[in-house]
Amino acid sequence: MYTGSCLCGGVSFEIVGELEPIQICHCTQCRKAQGTAIATNIPVQEDRFKLLSGSELLTSYESSPGKQRVFCRICGSPVMSKTAKLPGVVRVRAGTLNGELKTRAQCHFYTRDKANWFEMKDDLPGFEQGYIKS
Repeated sequence: MYTGSCLCGGVSFEIVGELEPIQICHCTQCRKAQGTAIATNIPVQEDRFKLLSGSELLTSYESSPGKQRVFCRICGSPVMSKTAKLPGVVRVRAGTLNGELKTRAQCHFYTRDKANWFEMKDDLPGFEQGYIKS
């Protein structure tokens, strides 16, 4: 089990079971939403994600049709996102998790939108768009 929270600690949650690999996103929306060059997302089945406190502090923004970005209205921490394209899945922001993680980054998405001031210095696969399972 893993636990996590927002910056102010008002929103806390747990994730049951092991974590999927971290997905690094470079899309313009993620960069704007995070205020950084990348977003680090972990897909989690909704039935494995349990909000422990702060449901009244969560608010969301529909950044594109069917895509909700969920954050704490007190401290502004991005907690997760949901998209109609992946029903039953929340994408938890890896930086909100407490402690050490066994999972590691798997790949880069939307590399065509990468900030020109950010260098990818790893050997992870990159995709110009989102990851497509074959």
